[in-house]
Amino acid sequence: MSLRDWFAGPVAERYDSSLGERGDPAVIDATAGFLAELARGGALELGIGTGRIALPLAERGVRVHGIDLSPDMVAQLRAKPGGDAIPVAIGDFATTTVGETFPLVYVVFNTINNLTTQDAQVACFENAAAHLEPGGCFVVEVGTPSCEPLRVFNLSDTHVGVDEYDAATQRLVSHHFSLADGRWERLSMPFRSVSPAELDLMARIAGMRLRERWGGWRREPFTSESTKHVSVWELRGSLPSLE
Repeated sequence: MSLRDWFAGPVAERYDSSLGERGDPAVIDATAGFLAELARGGALELGIGTGRIALPLAERGVRVHGIDLSPDMVAQLRAKPGGDAIPVAIGDFATTTVGETFPLVYVVFNTINNLTTQDAQVACFENAAAHLEPGGCFVVEVGTPSCEPLRVFNLSDTHVGVDEYDAATQRLVSHHFSLADGRWERLSMPFRSVSPAELDLMARIAGMRLRERWGGWRREPFTSESTKHVSVWELRGSLPSLE
């Protein structure tokens, strides 16, 4: 069964304008700086999207590749300066391969949650590990599970975002209400919330171990009060070749 592209058409066209603080140049710079230290010249982004992080990382001299399910999101990347120079494979980033390995594989901005089953998330870790050089790192940025069944995560004159969370099933639905051309439009997108401990187990299944975990890209301490984490897992040894 083919996966649904939730970021097609108008969603892709408006994506960059709805980033909120994730679109802040200071946040982007901190993210790219953190990743560049681990990349050692090469990186693969899972869910590369419009290139919010890939392009500034490439500007730092990193050879960036990408995987993304949405051709429309990648079209937005291609329209930007330098976007044509980044190779991107279209497909499910949990299973799509690019035939080479990298010092760094990363997935940011809660994109791991776009995989809505535990099996798919485990497959993503295994796919990341298969694309890593020995000693390479897999980095994930994702929010911590909320204790609240409803949470407003964005509120502005043109966009309202509300998360609906079911702790029993780990199902998370993000409801987006956007003002476009004078009228409000609703998009409800499914996710699977996942705890840091469950991600650590997925990493172990894929042959990786936790190297470090932070509360943000500026290496803020990760505590029980943190609303997100940036985790770095390291590949323990060599895995079978992609070829």
